[in-house]
Amino acid sequence: MSEAAMHKPEKIRCDACPVMCYIARGQAGACDRYANHDGELVRVDPLLVLERARAEAHVVPFFSGEEASWQGDIISPGDTFVTAVGAGTTYPDYKPAPFIVSQEIEGVDMVTVVTEGIFSYCGVKVKVDTDRHLGPECAAVRADGEQVGHVTTAEYGSQMLSLGGVRHLTGGSKKEGRVTCDMLMNLCNGEPVEFSIDGGSSIVVAANQAPVINGVAEERMRVGCGSATIGMFARQWHGLVDEVVVVDDHITGVLSEHQAGKVLGIEETGIRIKGRRSTPGRYFQVAEPGTGWGGTDISDPLTILDPFNPKVAKPGLRLLMVSTTGEQSGYYVLDDELKPVEQELPAALKPSVERIAENCEPALSTVLFMAGAGGSLRAGATENPVKLTRSVKDMLTYVSCGGAPAYVWPGGGITFMADVSAMPKKAFGYVPTPAIVAPIEFTMRREDYAALGGHMGAIVEASEALMKAGRRESGHGQSAWPTARRHYRWGQDGGGTP
Repeated sequence: MSEAAMHKPEKIRCDACPVMCYIARGQAGACDRYANHDGELVRVDPLLVLERARAEAHVVPFFSGEEASWQGDIISPGDTFVTAVGAGTTYPDYKPAPFIVSQEIEGVDMVTVVTEGIFSYCGVKVKVDTDRHLGPECAAVRADGEQVGHVTTAEYGSQMLSLGGVRHLTGGSKKEGRVTCDMLMNLCNGEPVEFSIDGGSSIVVAANQAPVINGVAEERMRVGCGSATIGMFARQWHGLVDEVVVVDDHITGVLSEHQAGKVLGIEETGIRIKGRRSTPGRYFQVAEPGTGWGGTDISDPLTILDPFNPKVAKPGLRLLMVSTTGEQSGYYVLDDELKPVEQELPAALKPSVERIAENCEPALSTVLFMAGAGGSLRAGATENPVKLTRSVKDMLTYVSCGGAPAYVWPGGGITFMADVSAMPKKAFGYVPTPAIVAPIEFTMRREDYAALGGHMGAIVEASEALMKAGRRESGHGQSAWPTARRHYRWGQDGGGTP
């Protein structure tokens, strides 16, 4: 320990968030983001910098530990973007953002306001690709026994979950808030989280991974509803089978009645389907939702059939029943009493069932982080916060989240949403208020920053920012490059609106 460090207090107070931890020498704060290093408050992780590899170069690797320090190499204009991952926060928020970085991009002087926001108003929207019933709409989703969200709508082969939000973070018990915060941070950082759904299934979700439902990994997202499946593959069944029923919890399709069958000249078969008939060949509510055939609760597809019409049906009629993913199928022939008798699927029909499965995309879980940035963190960019909001709405300022593109919702405030799988690994943290800490960057031309009353005196060159904070590097993924010209509404001198 240096002589200067010996004269510094054993504990220092961190002002990076409302918790205001007292941190002993050599220890980290409650968030594990700030630490006391020889009496100095330091950010544990240095800034994360995205490097866009040139065509002849390899992707820049991710460094950690002692390799993390910046070695003083020259910043390549246009090929480097300083993210807010590792930037730190300001509290109270009237102080300028931790880093306001200037770079020349394609001959234009650009400024990026770089900060980690402390978000109590945040959550995730999760898209779970599955044909199986997860739970009733509005059913509680629980982690560690605490409600952390609810089931929302079903979206054509996917079930949507809304998780987190301020009411679960701060509006319930301390345990509910803690569990919600842990759940959000783990999901956003790509870690698997196990949930139970009231009146439904247990599920394990991880961003960009197949969901695991009741202990079984999902493989396929449905090709379409039962009616759509008929429309896609009717021609492939023509002449090989007399009738096809595609079992689906939402819209069950019947080939002979469907318009696709009519166009092909397929004759009536006398089949009768339980449920509510919509339009010809399309039936609703043939069974209850479940984890069986086509997202229904059935394991035997014949249970959705009423007796065939004896005035139309004939012995020997060939019937194929199949699910919307091709995972389940059955082949039946009517006996003399017009009852379907299961037989082995003919070789000629196997390719059509396999084609359904082939057209199903891999089942994934998609995690979108959603937060309201219309609050006090705007003061880190300007003394008049509404001007930043207006600049975002006018497309003069581009919002990114750890370098990943963010969709900004219309209406008041800066409510944004970003795909966590497009962001650098471990981009999210927390503070025990509880709240999620997430990176956010605002990029604009220097003159536009000045016009919104920005903290011009706090602007530093990228190289100076990295010298001050240290540096980690990560190769840029498939997202749009954050400083690409198309993101901004350039003035007349900048070539017009993209």
